[in-house]
Amino acid sequence: MPRNPDEFAIHLLLEGGAREEVRFVTLKDFQTWYSGVVVPKHDSQEFVNVPIKTIQGEYMVVRPSAIIAIRVEPIFNSSF
Repeated sequence: MPRNPDEFAIHLLLEGGAREEVRFVTLKDFQTWYSGVVVPKHDSQEFVNVPIKTIQGEYMVVRPSAIIAIRVEPIFNSSF
């Protein structure tokens, strides 16, 4: 029986070598944010919000044109 991830770590590689990690509860949440916020402004220099649901009171903004790579990592918190 396949296991389901508890959450997804999204690693953003930005211009200049900066790396940031944000987490989404489901892959669908990430895909909705990515296709609704990042893709329409992929060449924009405007800042867009990156949701950080795991840390209260903290937020991050990024320029979509500065994102050069994204890695999606499933996170499994429990074991069998």
